[in-house]
Formats: sequence, C-alpha cells, structure tokens
Amino acid sequence: MASVDAVDLDLIIVATITPDYMFPSTAGQVQRLLGANKAAAFDIEAACTGFIYALSVGELFITSGKYSKVLVIGAEVLTRFVDWEDKSTCVLFGDGSGAAVLIPSEDEEKGIISTHLHNDGQMWDMLMAPAGGSRMPIDEQAIANKLNTVKMRGNEVFKVAVTKLSEVVDEVLEANDLREEDIDFLVPHQANLRIIQATAKKLKLPMEKVIVTVDRHGNTSAASVPLALDEAVRSERIKPGDRVLLEAFGGGLTWGAALVRW
Repeated sequence: MASVDAVDLDLIIVATITPDYMFPSTAGQVQRLLGANKAAAFDIEAACTGFIYALSVGELFITSGKYSKVLVIGAEVLTRFVDWEDKSTCVLFGDGSGAAVLIPSEDEEKGIISTHLHNDGQMWDMLMAPAGGSRMPIDEQAIANKLNTVKMRGNEVFKVAVTKLSEVVDEVLEANDLREEDIDFLVPHQANLRIIQATAKKLKLPMEKVIVTVDRHGNTSAASVPLALDEAVRSERIKPGDRVLLEAFGGGLTWGAALVRW
C-alpha cells in the first residue's frame, strides 16, 4: 500500500509485549524475513500504547533527517499469555498485527502533526504479567501459579484510563489550537467499548466517527490502533485531508496520543 520496497527501509520498529524471544529483537527477525538488509531494527515495549510510542520515535527519526523510510509495526500474540480459567481477562484479549510506513511529507499540513506520550510507574502493578523477566524467571512454580499470564485490576484500570485519555485529548487540542469539532475521526485503542465511548463523548464525536473493532478483534494491545487504522483506510472511511486522533492506554501505566492529518 505504501509502494515501498523492503530493501529501501532505513529502520524497523516493532512495538510488542509478546516477542518471539527475550533476545534477539522481533524487529530484527522482521528485517531478516523481509530482506530489509540495510535497515536498523529494534523493539519498543509500552504495552497497549506501544504503537503510539513507536510512531513517535519513528517520526523523530524522519524529522531529524536521519532516515527517510521507517516501518512501524504493532504486533501481539496475547492469547499465549492469558489464563484461560480467568474469565475476567481471557475473554478480552486477541492476537493481531498492523503496520505503517513513515516517509517525509511533501505537504507540511499533512502527516503526523503532534505526539503526546505519558507513563505513571506508580501504578505499574494494575496491569501486568509478573513472571517472565529477570526479576521472576519462569519456572515450574511460576507456571503452576499462572504468574506468567496477564493480571489486571479491571475496575481500577478503567477509571484511570478514562481520566488519562480525557486529559491527553485536552493536551492534543491545546497543543494544536484546535476545538473538539476539528477532529474528523478517532482511532482508539480497542480495550473496552465504554472507554472508547467516554473518549468520543469528550471529543463530542458521534460514534460513526469512531473506528471500533474491539467487537471482532478483542484487545490486541500494541496492534489495536494500527489494525483499526488500516480498516478505516481500506474501507475509505478515513479520506485524504481528514484530521485523525490516535490514542491508547495500557500497562505501565502508559498512555498517549498522535494527531495525524491524512
């Protein structure tokens, strides 16, 4: 869709919390499989906000003049990390991937207008998988206690998500001297329909201007925003000139937004 050959890529960034290996990076594996031999490659871990973080990093490489073609990917296989007996989490998550190619824009009014990233490490344990890192390696006891699966304090996460996403919407509008009615489409992280509706209400956007895929894809973490964006572009709901707000919230706790002029 981007009319770019893999051999011309300068950088590959993969946002994921479910990498194939602890190391090497998933991005390095993508580089190998694509034959993108000259591309640098690395992963980013910012949970469900991962694609927004990766998009922001990719944008900085472009605007600095360092690179001219950056592949940004959000990809997850969360169904391998859920407790299938915990109905409060296993029914929520799915597997998926989405990607975008960033190149310098010839039109200064189009492209990524601004990005806004946040994290509050004080709330790190609201949404997490305890085992699997160097602090708690996976062993028989960890597996028996299912500590290598997603743990979430759902009600608390919901409340914080609504508050923080509302705040980041205000931040985007203020930073770009815009009003709510200036946003044409919302492409949100697909975690929960009530959270999506709350953000749409904040923007005074009717739901037909909100891209919703959670009913079919579930919560695919870092993949959810690019999946929803791809669907909206392929179906021609989002058209050239539209002002699009991407936003997400996830474990960390992380949250962020990107304003894009399509």
